[in-house]
Amino acid sequence: MVILMVILMGRYGSIIPRLDAKNWPFNREYLPNPAYMVGGAVRDAILGRSQSYLDLDFIIPSDAVQVARAIATRYRAGFVLLDAERKIARVVFPHATADFAQQEGDSLLADLSRRDFTINAIAYNPHTQEIIDPLQGYSDIEAGLMRMISPVNLRDDPLRLIRAYRQAAQLGFSIESVTQTTIRHLATHINHVARERIRVEVGYLLANSSGTNWLMRAWQDGIFTYLFTNANSESFRKIEALDKAFSLIAQNWQILGTQLQKCVRTTIKTTWLGIAKLACLVHPSTEVAEIELQKLSYSRVEIRAVTTTLKLFPKLQHGDISIREQYFLFQEAGFAFPAIVAMALADDILSVTQVTNNQELNLNIYQTCIEIYRPLVNRFLNPDDLVAHPLPLVSGQDLILELNIPASPLIGKLLNEIAVAQAEAKIVTVEEAIEFARYLIE
Repeated sequence: MVILMVILMGRYGSIIPRLDAKNWPFNREYLPNPAYMVGGAVRDAILGRSQSYLDLDFIIPSDAVQVARAIATRYRAGFVLLDAERKIARVVFPHATADFAQQEGDSLLADLSRRDFTINAIAYNPHTQEIIDPLQGYSDIEAGLMRMISPVNLRDDPLRLIRAYRQAAQLGFSIESVTQTTIRHLATHINHVARERIRVEVGYLLANSSGTNWLMRAWQDGIFTYLFTNANSESFRKIEALDKAFSLIAQNWQILGTQLQKCVRTTIKTTWLGIAKLACLVHPSTEVAEIELQKLSYSRVEIRAVTTTLKLFPKLQHGDISIREQYFLFQEAGFAFPAIVAMALADDILSVTQVTNNQELNLNIYQTCIEIYRPLVNRFLNPDDLVAHPLPLVSGQDLILELNIPASPLIGKLLNEIAVAQAEAKIVTVEEAIEFARYLIE
């Protein structure tokens, strides 16, 4: 079969600057000829999507690992052997990664035909500046369609089943009907995929509102049936309410909205908004939710964030909370506070929409709900607030020395009581703190 080669001109002409090797973190001369850029970078160039962090994929007919190692050595970049058997390696630059894979099969066409969707099976030869599109991926990009190359390809790597929804959400595409039907038939195969790989794809869908509809579609198509066993239609109504809550929060407290979009940690890609949404997909009991998330291989940090959110968001809805209660609430919430506020507000929104479908009335009620949380949020956003961000007057060592008492759990309790008294403006000096602790002991 002859591979379709289209010289870059006409409708393809605008792609040249976006694929130009001048934008790469390494010189084109280190690539053999032929070599092909494939996958998301080519697709995004056609779509005109720019990325602050480059993620490049190359097919090398032979010696792919050696090519990657030579580039890494030349540019003093990181080198990772991803798959020794299939000969795939990664070079990590400060603002980019480049993956180099040995061509599978006896031709480029054979390699492209083993990929997931047609839009990701377009190749670019940087030496000849040719687009190679044997599977008509460009046409599907123009149509905004996720179309599988083969059911066998999806079955061989079932993670691709979830990727269909994730990429549809990211690109604003729809899934072609035959592909959607095939995904439903293969849904149970997702159980054969490592939970760590699934978690990454789910994280993308949880991160923003564009993923909510596709998250629900994936659940309806059976993708999450054996993953989130306690999820139901109510779970996704809560997630939709969280999107509204996030919008309201961003409008009223821009900083809090920004924090909701941040990752839990630099090494953990789940956002705080994603944590709140994840809390909607598990059992409301923190004990059961913890077991569920452990089975899905979520980290201890993520599990703690979800269970803390589930435990504390109802406390925010009680209205007036004493200074003492606020202090311990902030202490327990920690960095999860934005997710807790979002969850509480989403719960209020869900209650309102179940009572009335009047959008204008709902907006007024939503704003009333916002005001309930304003005092606590203002405390959280004020770094000088002693309730949300206490500055210790004394240390545990100070108490041990001044009061002549041994180290024990009592020290922690005394420090908490001092912090509460300080927040309530009952004490303001070190001397008063020591005397207050002495009084508590006596």
